[in-house]
Amino acid sequence: MTMSEDREVDIRALRQIGWDYWDPIGIRQLNDIDWRTNAADEYDTYLLRAAHLLMRGETPEGVAQYLDQIGSENMGLGPVNAASHQASLRTAEAIVSYLRVWTDF
Repeated sequence: MTMSEDREVDIRALRQIGWDYWDPIGIRQLNDIDWRTNAADEYDTYLLRAAHLLMRGETPEGVAQYLDQIGSENMGLGPVNAASHQASLRTAEAIVSYLRVWTDF
């Protein structure tokens, strides 16, 4: 991912999508805003990668599988269940909607 690619998407929009749909470790449930701030860098990396995968032609299902893998392996949350996969898929679909409206996607 190059710097120019990073500028194609608004990280604030991706963060909101992440908080609204994905949030695998449950940060949005915490009242302490510092947790959200501290996790933003990690979430940003994953959400930017998801957006760029979609921009390069990956399907929402493929991106959902990527997000599932992040939660399961990178975050150590264990096996993916139906609810977490649906959250990942909704996240990918929301990113597609964002990209269609706000970029040249």
